[in-house]
Amino acid sequence: MIDWLKRSHIEPELELNGVVVPITLKRHRTAKRLTMRLAPDGSEVRITLPSWARSAEAIAFAHARTDWLAEQHAKVPQREAPGPGSVVQFRGRDLNVDWQETLPRKPTLNGNSLTIGGPKSGIETRIKRWLEKEALGQFEGDIADYTSAAALDTVPVGLSRAQRRWGSCSDGGAKGQKRIRLNWRLIQAPDHVRRSVAAHEVAHLIHFDHSPAFHALLRDIYEGDIKEADRWLKAHGRSLYANFG
Repeated sequence: MIDWLKRSHIEPELELNGVVVPITLKRHRTAKRLTMRLAPDGSEVRITLPSWARSAEAIAFAHARTDWLAEQHAKVPQREAPGPGSVVQFRGRDLNVDWQETLPRKPTLNGNSLTIGGPKSGIETRIKRWLEKEALGQFEGDIADYTSAAALDTVPVGLSRAQRRWGSCSDGGAKGQKRIRLNWRLIQAPDHVRRSVAAHEVAHLIHFDHSPAFHALLRDIYEGDIKEADRWLKAHGRSLYANFG
């Protein structure tokens, strides 16, 4: 037996670059092996494990890969709450936050600036609400486009605040009402990246898997290069977590 499995007790946390990060475990009945990832914001190490696996082994698995996790943790953008003079991302471009207390509290887009007034405290919350509203409007248009391209009726769209999923599609269960949820942070990404996730979830309305038929439908309805959009998310997805908690 490997030495680190012999230990009687291993803490469910790691120190990564001087920061103590908890290890969270999630059992999945269809999992055949341990899978591990760092949360996009670096807040925790997440391990999915089969129902038969021992928790101690999963925790030891993470401890044995501390160096790799530290490398991933070092790539996480440092949290920087938006405030006067800061920069926020919107549809693939940078917006300068132009705050003047006497202006209206509601953010307004002016070229490459986002003007906002009201008390300095609460700026982050007001900008986040504005981004979420913009996200929902864009998502509704995206889903309408791709359901039409797939010869489907449009479906309700909701916002997600998930930490590791960009989108999800539910079959509606017994009620039969399908629904798509998309991560609001995608409004910060370039349009073609956001739309690629919307197209992906629409394809799941027909194919609840990643079969050749699913990928064929996705290629048919999405106007861009899906692989290029995927590469952008892999390279820059964590940056979408940098400004907002």
